[in-house]
Amino acid sequence: MAEKSRNVIEISHLTKQYGEKTAVNDLSLSIRRGEVFGLLGPNGAGKTTTILMLLGLTEPTGGTALIEGMECTRSPLEVKRIVGYLPDNVGFYTDMTGRQNLRFTGRLNGLQGQELEDRIDRLLERVGMTQAADLRTGAYSKGMRQRLGIADVLIKDPEIIIMDEPTLGIDPEGMRELLALIRELSVEDGRTLLISSHQLHQIQQVCDRVGIFVDGSLIASGTLPELEEQIRRDGSYLLELGVHPCDDRLFGMLYQQEGVEHISKEGDTILITSKQDLRGSLTKFLGERGYTIQHLHQRGGDLDEIYRRYFEKAGQSDERNDFGKKKKHGWKHRGAQAR
Repeated sequence: MAEKSRNVIEISHLTKQYGEKTAVNDLSLSIRRGEVFGLLGPNGAGKTTTILMLLGLTEPTGGTALIEGMECTRSPLEVKRIVGYLPDNVGFYTDMTGRQNLRFTGRLNGLQGQELEDRIDRLLERVGMTQAADLRTGAYSKGMRQRLGIADVLIKDPEIIIMDEPTLGIDPEGMRELLALIRELSVEDGRTLLISSHQLHQIQQVCDRVGIFVDGSLIASGTLPELEEQIRRDGSYLLELGVHPCDDRLFGMLYQQEGVEHISKEGDTILITSKQDLRGSLTKFLGERGYTIQHLHQRGGDLDEIYRRYFEKAGQSDERNDFGKKKKHGWKHRGAQAR
């Protein structure tokens, strides 16, 4: 197998316009072999349009998208041979069983006979669907359909897997199992995964790197520590402080601390915006004056907070409420062209 450090997806100045609307704006991005990359953003940010261009299902207005050196729109069949796609709403034939659906996909990909049956058995066991394999998929839960969808994608043994909102609508236990399987596909199999999602907490658990998409533009990309450090270099620190007693005199003293820019309250928690890390100096300062620190936390180390800060930096309001409202793109492709 090739080196993990090698880039398998290369996107350069990729742009897609629909009339006057720019869906994807000058996107440049590289994804390495074997890593899990999360593409984050609200509805209309350009994530799905980017995926469609990578799958060769829509032509870019400008720029290029290469997978293993092949241009996605000029060599779509060659790209599809090594890329598996799991849409946000997996489409199966509901009057057929899970096993029958997998058999159908396998035959479309040129597999047959005992080789196909053995592969189906292995994949059903791997995704935890052996018990439900001979039930009609119309009776499956969302989590069961997603797990069968992964088996369906793996039928042709792709090097790269693209997933659009894979955790949407799944219960906590199904979420845990799915995330574990995603990591396994990367760590044990060495596959490359590109995941489009708005569910920040889940992405934080499973991705090696993330990219933040706003209004068609990638405004930040990197590991969580890298994004956090960039935000701190460009902006400020935000400290949560719970202290007793929380009196008027306290606020006056806090404002006198070097580097403090702004102080506000969120319930019983004091929020301090500053140009430097105040945890050490405040702990000493408050302790010497008889205050008891009940809570002290520097915001910024989790993806939700990092996303919020980048979103504000881009001059956008926080559209987190829109994150739960998925657009319907109608992706119900079957067989080799979609998987």
